[in-house]
Amino acid sequence: MPVGINQPSNQIRLTNVSLVRLKKGKKRFEIACYKNKVLEYRSGIETDLDNVLQIPSVFLNVSKGQTAPAADLAKAFGPTTSTADIVLEILKKGELQVGEKERHAQLERVHNEVIDIVAGKLVDPKSKRVYTAGMIAKALEQLSGHRQEEGSGAGTPEEGAGKAKERPTWTGVVATKSAKSQALDAMRALIAWQPIPVARARMRLRVSCPVGLLKQPAKVARGEGEEEGKGTVKERILSYVEEVESQGEVGGEWEVVGFVEPGAFKGLGEFVDGETKGRGRVEVLDMAVVHED
Repeated sequence: MPVGINQPSNQIRLTNVSLVRLKKGKKRFEIACYKNKVLEYRSGIETDLDNVLQIPSVFLNVSKGQTAPAADLAKAFGPTTSTADIVLEILKKGELQVGEKERHAQLERVHNEVIDIVAGKLVDPKSKRVYTAGMIAKALEQLSGHRQEEGSGAGTPEEGAGKAKERPTWTGVVATKSAKSQALDAMRALIAWQPIPVARARMRLRVSCPVGLLKQPAKVARGEGEEEGKGTVKERILSYVEEVESQGEVGGEWEVVGFVEPGAFKGLGEFVDGETKGRGRVEVLDMAVVHED
């Protein structure tokens, strides 16, 4: 009759886990988490620790099932620190150990998110229609698959061959940066290199200003003081607006609704706030105006 083998009391076998590892006090401590849940917890998507931790224990080696002795934890984290607080510290500050399959799945998720963001904010400059996600993905592949410094793509007149190296480049999605920041990088590269004709979708804004200020000369900052610039306040506001949808006076205030390039939004807001001393407003009605089939 076979003799049973006793497993040490400080060993717990776990499978299909993601490890988070933290070195402290000359020892390495690990916790076992469910796959894909660590990043969700760190980004605030997941808040329930029961959905993140496979077991609320601290290990010296998860793969061997070796839990950390209480003496080691007390020496590294302090004798009054609870196991729950130690687990939280490792979860927040530790290094996530990602397997090949999980790394690929994570990269694919970020890639899809980047494409969706870009496809929602870039349009054909003539038709103002959005491109499909597939067309955006193919255009980015063209940028990452070729040496952009050689000048592929139409570009713009001011970005000639002499300035090619100054243009934003795109080398592909990485899993270590947020999808939002990478989408901004992708849009800059697409606009700079134009593998397909693209432009940022315009914003739809409402600008309000007291009627009494409209005909006053606009002021521009000069060092520490201000001087009169070109045009009236109304003329300067309208200079930011590419296309006016409507304008008129309502209750002592002049309002204009129109379309503005995203790059002009900050300047318009600062101008209105400075010229009206906070009495004017710039309201976003639509972050990205597009035409869809």
